Amino acid sequence: MTKSFTVPLSKAPAHGAPLSRHALAFVLAGGRGSRLMELTDRRAKPAVYFGGKQRIIDFALSNALNSGIRRIAVATQYKAHSLIRHLQRAWTFLRPERNESFDLMPASQRISENMWYVGTADAVYQNGDIILDYDPQFIVILAGDHIYKMDYERMLQQHVDQGADVTIGCLEVSREEAKGFGVMAVDKASRITSFLEKPKDPPGMPGKPERCLASMGIYVFETKFLFDLLREDAANPNSSHDFGNDLIPHIVKHGKAVAHHFSSSCVRSTQEIRPYWRDVGTVDAYWAANIDLTGIEPELDLFETNWPIWTYVELTAPAKFVHDLEGRRGQAFSSLVSGGCIVSGSTLRNSLLFSRVRVNSFAEVSHAVILPDVDVGRSARLTKVVIDHGVRIPPGLVIGEDPELDATRFRRSPGGVCLVTQPMIDRLSL
Repeated sequence: MTKSFTVPLSKAPAHGAPLSRHALAFVLAGGRGSRLMELTDRRAKPAVYFGGKQRIIDFALSNALNSGIRRIAVATQYKAHSLIRHLQRAWTFLRPERNESFDLMPASQRISENMWYVGTADAVYQNGDIILDYDPQFIVILAGDHIYKMDYERMLQQHVDQGADVTIGCLEVSREEAKGFGVMAVDKASRITSFLEKPKDPPGMPGKPERCLASMGIYVFETKFLFDLLREDAANPNSSHDFGNDLIPHIVKHGKAVAHHFSSSCVRSTQEIRPYWRDVGTVDAYWAANIDLTGIEPELDLFETNWPIWTYVELTAPAKFVHDLEGRRGQAFSSLVSGGCIVSGSTLRNSLLFSRVRVNSFAEVSHAVILPDVDVGRSARLTKVVIDHGVRIPPGLVIGEDPELDATRFRRSPGGVCLVTQPMIDRLSL
């Protein structure tokens, strides 16, 4: 069933005015992220905690805001309550009276009573009437599940300068990594000459056979062009209604698709040596990206104030370290400890603690990512772990020292990281 709506003719931006003020960012945040295993049993991947304070989706949203985009929409679907609650708390400061907007767009069967979002393109199409009421000249499509800092204004400017039908954010990845991405080939003018979605045998780059040019899931369109295309796609019964599978290959073949290299618009502080982009879609990748933040000079600088990562700021007491006796001293080395935490006569090394974590006396915690509201019992020893929200670690429990035993009790990743949830702990006492 196709939907009828009128695409308004937006006014061209004034000469020299930021293009971002005439753009709407549409964030696709409906995916589960099944490779994160039990971390996404209760929440969508974009809602997963990251970095001590943020959620993953805060990076795409902050990029939009810092780039000057003041109209933002977020499409949700899979187990969206945690995500929606976070967005309501953190992102509703955008005000209509300042020509700003923030819309949550859960799958709500707007076209048909038995039709949820069936693809990424369909998620945009189903909300066309809401989007077009704002009359944006440009639509910036964003994936809500990656960690990076990027100025979308530069991408918008390239889109206009090159007269593209679509501009696609891209970055170099290994051929093995490329199997999970859309992979493109480009000419000397950055025009895309071919596009393959998640190929089993990704084509290498000229002169770099082991590297591929991969899509970041970031697309810039003019609004009228996009909705003309979405209307055609919705009427095609053979389409999967997905940007990567359907719309982008169609434009590459019949229009002008241009690649925008992430290195051209990534935002870096003086502490960041190289462009930073991470898909933290596996337990190993998630653990590694968080633990990297505890280093002296991490690859991602969250202390940068010129490009802040906005989030919901909880009202918590300062972190507290108590006891100063030999063998019972509250202390932390190369660690990040969030507000509301109490490190009571215990030791942290290379660990990241989210809000309101309590680590009790004589416990030893090393290379651990511990989500909010966790209680670590006395004399417990935790090494190379991810502890889910609200877990109660029993006194004396040892995790991360016996791989075979850990594999029978917890989720042990290929890289040797133990993911621990409360149901796993509960089964230990059965």
